[in-house]
Amino acid sequence: MVLATVAVVVLAFAAGVVVFTGRTNQEVTAAAQTHSDALVRPHSPIYGNPAAKVTIVEFFDPSCEACSAFYPIVKRIVNASFGQVRLVVRYAPLHHGSDTAVRIIEAARLQDKYWDALERALAAQPQWAAHGRPQPLLIWDVIGDIGLDMAKARADADGPAVDQVLRQDIADMQALKVNRTPGFFVNGTPLRDFGEAPLKALVEQELKKRSAQKTENKAR
Repeated sequence: MVLATVAVVVLAFAAGVVVFTGRTNQEVTAAAQTHSDALVRPHSPIYGNPAAKVTIVEFFDPSCEACSAFYPIVKRIVNASFGQVRLVVRYAPLHHGSDTAVRIIEAARLQDKYWDALERALAAQPQWAAHGRPQPLLIWDVIGDIGLDMAKARADADGPAVDQVLRQDIADMQALKVNRTPGFFVNGTPLRDFGEAPLKALVEQELKKRSAQKTENKAR
């Protein structure tokens, strides 16, 4: 079972290789610099210390197998940082039905149940996100026991607040030239080589940079 799990994760990673396919590194970096305001919005969910100096922005698709496989890895990076790293979630609903999944998860966020709903949805991803025949409305059944006012959640999912979040994230995804998921930026720098090791290395690079700046400021 362990070997099978590892194989699934490896395949999921492989599916996300070359996050910015068809774009040069220079183009993606330039887009991030030109549209730096598109990386983080006031509505974006944050995991970790909101005041952390290092920010991982992840453009995320609830239907994406690589996103699901990477989710616990990113959480571990944040949890091991002693408050120095935070995760900001943005949406890139590229799969059929993913927009509906986003609406449901965002409706749960309006009742402070975002992370519960997200993790339940990811755990059940094989059931509702089947390729060719997605059934995102099944997520309602998956999150039915996390303490939501379900009538309110169903209404909110189709409401203007959630609609605005979805429209803004899609516009920002396009501005930043994200065309595959997960798409990572660390303090505005795009992750060019997809994988756990490159992401950790980029985070560590930014942590060292911040530490050096702090030391330099103290020396003045």
